[in-house]
Amino acid sequence: MEQFILQGGQPVRGEVTPSGNKNAALPLLAACLLTDEPLTLHNVPRIGDIATLLEILRQLGVSVDVRADHSVRLHAKDVQRSCAKPSLLARLRGSLTLLGPLLARLGCVGIPTPGGDQIGRRRIDTHLLALEALGASEVAGELRLGPDGLRGADVLLDEASVTATENAVMTAALAKGTTVLRNAASEPHVEDLCRCLERMGARIAGIGSNILTIEGVDRLQGGEFTISPDHIEVGSFVGLGAVTRGELRIRGVRREQLRMVDWVFRKRLGVRMRYEDDLLVVEDEQELAIQPDAGGAVPKIENAPWPGFPADLLSIALVVATQARGTVLIHDKMFESRLYFTDRLISMGAQIILCDPHRAVIVGPSPLRGGTVVSPDIRAGMALVLAALCAEGPSQIGNVDQIDRGYERLEDKLRALGVRIKRVTWQQTPIPS
Repeated sequence: MEQFILQGGQPVRGEVTPSGNKNAALPLLAACLLTDEPLTLHNVPRIGDIATLLEILRQLGVSVDVRADHSVRLHAKDVQRSCAKPSLLARLRGSLTLLGPLLARLGCVGIPTPGGDQIGRRRIDTHLLALEALGASEVAGELRLGPDGLRGADVLLDEASVTATENAVMTAALAKGTTVLRNAASEPHVEDLCRCLERMGARIAGIGSNILTIEGVDRLQGGEFTISPDHIEVGSFVGLGAVTRGELRIRGVRREQLRMVDWVFRKRLGVRMRYEDDLLVVEDEQELAIQPDAGGAVPKIENAPWPGFPADLLSIALVVATQARGTVLIHDKMFESRLYFTDRLISMGAQIILCDPHRAVIVGPSPLRGGTVVSPDIRAGMALVLAALCAEGPSQIGNVDQIDRGYERLEDKLRALGVRIKRVTWQQTPIPS
């Protein structure tokens, strides 16, 4: 197991560019299975989850060419019916995005038990609901198409699931007739997928909304697409600049993807930042202060489907709240285990009351001290990096392969901002004084 050893208490300064959107790249890679022509994707992040999905695609018979400029060329000319190794599927929640494309391409696909972050129950029922509405039947652990193949349908998703929406859109693109997808997710990564499918010949109306109308076509062609910057990584660096109180310039952002992120950090937590075209500047010498609700009531930060506050930034906002003056309630509506990482922050000196698996009250500001902690998942791992960098003294963060799954070359980006950080193996555990 690898870990980071880093020194806190110093402001970060400089400029950083976010990588491509991880949550867009995964379904876009899966979309190569919808055509027998080459699909080239640009701005693909080099992270652990992408490497895992590329290996799964290779095992399915896809030709994969990873290029030095963050481009990947995929050619699914011949797709094998056999499944990828269960050990690979178990690493990655995003393997679910293969369900729809493989069903459309082969007419039959095994239902995997996907892995990913251990942040609570993550149901796949919505995926099955959508694919069964489009013509699939579950038989002995597989989804199979009947003699009529894929057919359009009016589908109401029982939750606005991102990956279920992506599966439904990819499958409906090759179904006979019209599909209306209601209560669809509309996150930037869903929009990226829809735009790419359009370039491949799909007919999709309502992109960016919660109702998508897909006119099925006989076949899709290859093409090229550039993945948008990762707004979750942007939000993570906003939090980093805020808690370390150094000027941080984030290059290449899309402001339209950051409206709720901006509101929570600026209005709820008091982060001072400004935009200069595609540059987001987190100002130095922050005076973080939680803005109470009308009448002085304790405010709340909660995740919600897009355009609400992203669930993947809740851990980052929580760490920022530990350094802000005032009291705030953090409410994770989706996952019952994501807030358990707060015990690591409490051990570092944070004033946090974990009310139940979904809610925590944070009272700040709390001076944090360095310590030895372990990353339980991607986003909590990044949140612990923020906590360590605003703490006094050195810290040691274990299980950083979790962070590697979602953040590209994190230690290199941090080092360029002036952070003292190194990656070591578990045997090299002494923290320098």
